[in-house]
Amino acid sequence: MPVCVHKGCEKTYTEEENNDTACLYHPSSPIFHEGLKGWQCCSPRVISFDDFLAIPGCTRGRHSDQQPEAVATTKPQEDTSKYSVAATPTATRIENGVEIYGNGPSVSSIGKEFESLAVSSSSLSSGANQIMKKPVNEKTPEEDDLSVPVSPGTKCKRGGCSKTFIDESTSRAEGGTEAECVYHPGSPVFHEGSKGWSCCSRKVLEFDEFLKIRGCKTGKHLFVGSKKEDTQAGEAVQCRHDWYQTPTSIIMSIYAKKVDKEKSSISFRSEEVEANLKMFDGKRFCEVIPLEYCVDPENSTFEILSTKVELNMKKASNKSSISGR
Repeated sequence: MPVCVHKGCEKTYTEEENNDTACLYHPSSPIFHEGLKGWQCCSPRVISFDDFLAIPGCTRGRHSDQQPEAVATTKPQEDTSKYSVAATPTATRIENGVEIYGNGPSVSSIGKEFESLAVSSSSLSSGANQIMKKPVNEKTPEEDDLSVPVSPGTKCKRGGCSKTFIDESTSRAEGGTEAECVYHPGSPVFHEGSKGWSCCSRKVLEFDEFLKIRGCKTGKHLFVGSKKEDTQAGEAVQCRHDWYQTPTSIIMSIYAKKVDKEKSSISFRSEEVEANLKMFDGKRFCEVIPLEYCVDPENSTFEILSTKVELNMKKASNKSSISGR
């Protein structure tokens, strides 16, 4: 069956069922501002990425499986001779009028590209640390409590997976046609117009292309989650995080509202930072975020504000803090 391409719908349908009111979707583009997420065409604004994906459409129409034609545009080539710091040209390609970044063959080239997106060349110093990228320190993935019944049509909660529950034999049993979950174990990262996931390297510019980034891990679907032993643990949510750098520091913002200062913590390590944030509404954000640079944990600080948690991480000395690198 065809899949509707309208934003906010993306359901399977048949032509017999299709009519002028069958599709509920968003006709405009998404808005991400200061941690809030929503759509230009309607007013709801939410904090977590999962809640954003759950915002119901505001317009009725017919389902369609045809992507709108992209308008071809030609961008002038930027004159890089005015910069004092020489940079390796960043490879790009264009698919359907959309520039795609981060498809280079090596991790080091991706790191350089991410650096060029994050910082203007005027902020780079000759003694900058070597860029490093290490895989996300993944925790054991949460699994469904099989004793909890699942309603047909329930969407998988794992990031990047859009499949819905059909029945036990199809969506859960080994060998079921829809049982495999291809997802992202990390969280969404939007930085200077670049969009991607913290668990893999691909970065794109357009939100539609971000939704199409194929998951980097396979496993079982998560429709209801595990049984909570601790009722105070709260619902796990994704929080967008952004960053920029100066010659001496990395400043990262984790956009989360109503964070309980007494029950939340940030742990700095040389190559990663661990965030354990608990909100007053019962939700929680727990993730280990890999860093592009080595930092000095003892001289790194954080501050919990009303709409975000801001981290100020001091870069380590010019030599790498990892032995053997």
